Amino acid sequence: MEIKRYLVLLIVASLLFATRAEDDDEDEDEDEDVENGGGNSVLVLTTENFDDTIAAHDTVLVEFYAPWCGHCKQLEPEYAAAAEQLSQHTPPVVLAKVDATQESELGERFDVSGYPTLKFFKGGVVNEYEGPREKEGIVKYMKERASPDWKPPAEAVVTVTTDTFQEFIDSADLVLLEFYAPWCGHCKKLAPDYEKAAKRLADIDEPIFLGKVDATEEKELASRFDVTGYPTLKMFRNGRDSDYNGERDVSGIINYMMKQQGEASKLKHTKKEVKHYMLEDQVTIMGFFDNMFDPLLRVYMDAANDLREDFTFGHSVSKDVGNSYKVNPKSVVVFTPEKFYTKYEPKWHIFNMVDGTTPEDVQKFIQEHQHPLVGQYTAEREKHFKNRRPLCLVFYAVDWSFDHREATQLWRNRVAGVAASNKEILFAVADEDDNKRLISEFRLEDSGEELNIGCYDSKNRRYKLDDMDEWDDDDVEEFLGKFRTGKLPQIIKSQKVPKKQSGPVVTVVGNSFKDIVMDPTKDVLIELYAPWCGHCKSLTPKYNELAKRFKNEKNLVIAKMDATANEAPEAYRVGGFPTIYWAPANNKENPIQYDRQRETDDFEKFIKEKATVSFGKGLKEEL
Repeated sequence: MEIKRYLVLLIVASLLFATRAEDDDEDEDEDEDVENGGGNSVLVLTTENFDDTIAAHDTVLVEFYAPWCGHCKQLEPEYAAAAEQLSQHTPPVVLAKVDATQESELGERFDVSGYPTLKFFKGGVVNEYEGPREKEGIVKYMKERASPDWKPPAEAVVTVTTDTFQEFIDSADLVLLEFYAPWCGHCKKLAPDYEKAAKRLADIDEPIFLGKVDATEEKELASRFDVTGYPTLKMFRNGRDSDYNGERDVSGIINYMMKQQGEASKLKHTKKEVKHYMLEDQVTIMGFFDNMFDPLLRVYMDAANDLREDFTFGHSVSKDVGNSYKVNPKSVVVFTPEKFYTKYEPKWHIFNMVDGTTPEDVQKFIQEHQHPLVGQYTAEREKHFKNRRPLCLVFYAVDWSFDHREATQLWRNRVAGVAASNKEILFAVADEDDNKRLISEFRLEDSGEELNIGCYDSKNRRYKLDDMDEWDDDDVEEFLGKFRTGKLPQIIKSQKVPKKQSGPVVTVVGNSFKDIVMDPTKDVLIELYAPWCGHCKSLTPKYNELAKRFKNEKNLVIAKMDATANEAPEAYRVGGFPTIYWAPANNKENPIQYDRQRETDDFEKFIKEKATVSFGKGLKEEL
């Protein structure tokens, strides 16, 4: 009986042991599933195991993903199936994934800006994955790169040095050159897009080559082209350099450079072609020559190419066309649009080229005559007015349709009469509905008048004409006289001046900037901030502590101003948030921008170095 009972217990124990062993195996399988990414061959990488994993395998494909990303979820089964198949390949190819929302350090390290981002590593070197995103495509793409014979294709971007510079710019009619620094974050971010654009542009019918110069090594070359920041991009057309003004992504670079191909000026054979070519709303530039081999035609073409984004250019070698406009060969003509003609100015302006005329001479003439006496200010043409000061804008309902054209011209002609006697000021009409932002900046939104005038002076300060019951030339002339002599109140964007200050830091607004920051008896440290700026928020406690340290100093002010709601003088321009200036008592017009560490002790040290007024006894001893 005892033996039988012992046997039963032994059988039960064996069954329990077997069950537990099976459970342990399942637990181990589950642990392995976690390591492999959930029941497949995809490895899960973190900051801790990333470098070791890459170093241990010759070929690794890594997906940087976000758990919430729809495209990542769509890729997941294809990626897992490819991983399973590639794990059996000889040599094996490892597929891995990184949750970039958790492993943000890895995401930043590899410039991950969207999900999913795929990169493959060959011998530890990172490469952009540019293959398909389905199983068979992934497998084929990675098998090719796993081959011992595979080598990454040569860079499409040409590395340029001082010695190879001339050879590079002579390699095509149009090339693009990037001046970079190896440590520059913006350069690193640009690099993959620049390379992709280079590949595409090298394969078009008329190739455009992209190059790069390490400006920290080729300092003489960088200095030659006034490189002061990174990356700086320069175009070279037939050896002449000009600034690159396009977008800095793949499609932006490609589109911009393709638009730059060919000559900006188009050949016109007849007067009818020239007339048809004329623009309705802005000046048109024409060059007149007697043959296509005139060296001055090349000078004109170079000038046109440099300004191709701003103006429309044409040229003709027809004697009849030149005679029809009463111009001689070797002439450049700036044609004013017909709707902007007035009796106070010529319909076109003529520049006579001579031996020695340069493209810069032509450009200067064009820019000096690009505006009629009274043209029209529009958002599209804002850049043409940006550097023209003083500037007076006349706001009313500008409408060139048939039914309203006469009224529009009536007002414009009245403005032209005033403009003719004030030619040192540029005048333009502006539609009040299309320019509500400017209306607001000039504080004209509450005006009930049919016509309003707002002016910028040479320092870009704003002034407005008080409401007129009706247009009166004498009133306008009186306003312009006060405007020229600085006798008008300036319009400043400003919040309300605080009735009392709260806290250790003095709050400044647009209308109190002059009284506080520009006070010639006090040194002032002013922070220009944005309420939404994270850097500004993190600075607040340190800045408050700084103000507390100097609270007993009557000749020193620690101040701040919300630069999104208030306006500062031009010398205190905001380049980013926060921007901090030191306004010394003896030189308010030339403030010093603070560019050191933003710890309280650093600020204090800076203030003690720069102070121009007397401090209290305690601080004087430290100085």
